[in-house]
Amino acid sequence: MPHTVNAVVVTAQDAPATLEKIIIPDPGPGEALVDILTCGVCQTDQHYQKGLIGQNYPYLLGHEATGRVTAIGEGVTSISPGDKVILNWRAVCADCRACRKGQPQYCFNTHNATQKMTLTDGTPLEPALGIGAFAEKTLVAAGQCTLIEDTKEEHDAAIGLLGCGVMAGIGAAINTGEVARGESVAVIGCGGVGTAAIAGARLAGATTIIAVDLDPRKLDKARQLGATHTVEAGSTDPVEAIRELTGGFGADVVIDAVARPETYTQAFYARDLAGRVVLVGVPDPSWSVELPMIDIFGRGGALKSSWYGDCLPSRDFPMLVDLYRQNRLDLDAFVTERIRLDQVQEAFTTMNHGDVLRSVVEIG
Repeated sequence: MPHTVNAVVVTAQDAPATLEKIIIPDPGPGEALVDILTCGVCQTDQHYQKGLIGQNYPYLLGHEATGRVTAIGEGVTSISPGDKVILNWRAVCADCRACRKGQPQYCFNTHNATQKMTLTDGTPLEPALGIGAFAEKTLVAAGQCTLIEDTKEEHDAAIGLLGCGVMAGIGAAINTGEVARGESVAVIGCGGVGTAAIAGARLAGATTIIAVDLDPRKLDKARQLGATHTVEAGSTDPVEAIRELTGGFGADVVIDAVARPETYTQAFYARDLAGRVVLVGVPDPSWSVELPMIDIFGRGGALKSSWYGDCLPSRDFPMLVDLYRQNRLDLDAFVTERIRLDQVQEAFTTMNHGDVLRSVVEIG
């Protein structure tokens, strides 16, 4: 029978995110019904609100979530009711050209639930990143549920952030940037994703980790998560500062977690010859960057984009949860505040002011 639950919806471009009643069907073949426990407030959700991702309103927001499976549809064998899961937006299909090449981390045809959740008047909802987790329950494809060992309730808020932002940042360093022991890394932009990239660089064994931001508060948090040096970009040229801190050469890996034309240009020129630039921030679709082709050729190396930290959730989420349990990855440091489901719109404002790494909605 259908389930009526509270959820956060945005009905039109730039409309406020409001708490609404929605209808969720029982899971069909290949689907799972999940009780949401926690969900982080990510800038991607606000991108949906602003129309920067699509125009398929109304959107059911939220995607950085932990939950507990309550029901499964026909043919589902990977999870069972009662399992604790982190939701992911890369449920690999195993059949697209990336999967067939043995690169499921780039799956081009990830699965989502087939059935639609709706408003009470029957209007179909488009769930953010195929998840829609600012809700008491949500319906997803079973492959979007990454099974983890049961954790203490107080840890759920931190662990859920692996579902998007923290995984994107850590993966940008480890998977995409392929940071190696002893290398130097610079991260431009120290919000949630950038600070996670710093934590990832530390896990990978980088010995020089340079955090760049305009906000001294974010630089303080970056030091807590592993930065060895900080650069306040408002008073110092980031390119010159990064070069000075790396013997005049530039960093082996520079990660742009802001995704503006000016920060990408800084990343390009702040890397060493044959170094790697990784773009992990999500740019405005209207922006473009211009670089002299002779510089692209002459500097060598690689210019890479990081999709979801190039992660494979079934491989990476459990590993990072284990590191958290071993006190080798401080996920708690990313949780700035815990809020209610009806406070998401306020959390967007707090996020825009730079006051948090993550606000996390607690539901279950």
